[in-house]
Amino acid sequence: MAETLKLLAVFPHPDDESLGLGPTLAKYSAEGVETYLICATRGERGWSGPEDQDPGFQALGRIREAELRCAAAPLGLHEVTFLNYIDGEVDQANPQEAIALITTHIRRIRPQVVVTFPLDGFYGHPDHIAMSQLTAGALVRAADCDYRAPLDQPPFTVPKYYHMIDTHKMVQAFKETVGTLSMEIDGVEREHNGWPEWAATARLDTRDYFDIAWQAVLCHQSQLPGYGSMVDLPCESLLSFWGEATFVRIYSLVNNGRKVETDLFEGLK
Repeated sequence: MAETLKLLAVFPHPDDESLGLGPTLAKYSAEGVETYLICATRGERGWSGPEDQDPGFQALGRIREAELRCAAAPLGLHEVTFLNYIDGEVDQANPQEAIALITTHIRRIRPQVVVTFPLDGFYGHPDHIAMSQLTAGALVRAADCDYRAPLDQPPFTVPKYYHMIDTHKMVQAFKETVGTLSMEIDGVEREHNGWPEWAATARLDTRDYFDIAWQAVLCHQSQLPGYGSMVDLPCESLLSFWGEATFVRIYSLVNNGRKVETDLFEGLK
């Protein structure tokens, strides 16, 4: 019997999976790949509506958890796991503890492909950056025969590890239709700049899965005010920056070279 293909996405907030990786998750789920999500927080600080309607820290966490579980259905996610960290504090998490938690799930799930944010966090979001670093640490620990995770599972080496990225072309299309994505951290404005086109080592055509992914995005009702004009754009405009998913292959144990992949499981099937 052929081994079941599995993809694990590791993100800090509800809606990262839909806006960041939605079409890719929908594509692989439809192709029979088991797709898993680890979400570090419940997005408790992510209220983007009128201030006088803010439901509060704990209530918003419950709302956003429900929204993520709603999004999991159209995306075909096999499993959603929360790590129970607090929104906005992932970069302050105890690294040994967080890495141990992620390691436990990697060893349990045994995915062939792991995907998370790039090291710049797209636009410098500290939680995104921390999640990228913690995931990398967990991949090292998961393969370490001498490392004992909390549930004492056997070690597992993930064959392929990717960062999802936005290219300069995608960022420019986003700016022209939606606007600039940025945030101020430590007095410095961090902006969404993207990567040069040549840097993408994998490109997936996800246009056929746009409608499914958009259903998942619309599950995140509490976040829609923060999406600005994007929710009102026609499909053609959205596809200008959402019809192709691009990735950087951080490592692969099964393939190499300059050839741009069209499948994250290349070398494994």
